[in-house]
Amino acid sequence: MYSFDVKEIKDRCVEWIRDWFEKNGKDCNAVVGISGGKDSSVAAALCVEALGKERVIGVLMPCGEQADIDMARKLVKHLDIRSYEINIKNAVEGILGELSEIQVSRQTTTNLPARIRMSTLYAVSQSMNGRVVNTCNLSEDWVGYSTRYGDNAGDFSPLSHLTVAEVKAIGQEAGLPVELVEKVPIDGLSGKTDEENLGFTYEILDRYIREGICEDEDIRKKIDEIHQRNLFKLELMPAFNPDIQVLG
Repeated sequence: MYSFDVKEIKDRCVEWIRDWFEKNGKDCNAVVGISGGKDSSVAAALCVEALGKERVIGVLMPCGEQADIDMARKLVKHLDIRSYEINIKNAVEGILGELSEIQVSRQTTTNLPARIRMSTLYAVSQSMNGRVVNTCNLSEDWVGYSTRYGDNAGDFSPLSHLTVAEVKAIGQEAGLPVELVEKVPIDGLSGKTDEENLGFTYEILDRYIREGICEDEDIRKKIDEIHQRNLFKLELMPAFNPDIQVLG
């Protein structure tokens, strides 16, 4: 039967972050993009516990006006971490303007801000002795609810093997404000929630991932189809290997 010891997992994750930095960036800072949602909030809180607030840098990246920017500001204030607010609107519009001879697809306009945000995070990170935190969780990765080379990039990932329900539980265990942990994710374009766009709830998805149970056959087939279609996002880039033999 599936069980989840939230305190044990939180403590192990904190130790894992601490150990990763010892091996991959001693004295470096954790640089995390702060959206005000559960994933970036929990990832930032875990990094603070692992490294201390002096070594965690939050980067807020609205694209023009962001209706819920106050939630991101609340998180950095709660954790008392350094933060920078960098508006990416001009960068997004600049690139789209240079694509005037191309019929830009909806996917392009959807994913471009996420990729520019990741470029921004790396700009901050390389300027401030940092390592970029990936904030994706298992549930979203399972159905491809991330942008390749956008929010699914990073140097280390504390949450990518944890479901939405588990991330929320860890957030509560870490003492984050409930409104940050339970904030309903919205895609920022259509005004719809993630669950409305997916056509099923994270509760259903999480249970299927952990227990293999989904009573609704249509939803099960949909999850399997979406998962299969998006597996490429989780795999290394395919590379030709000539298997050249070195003699000598």
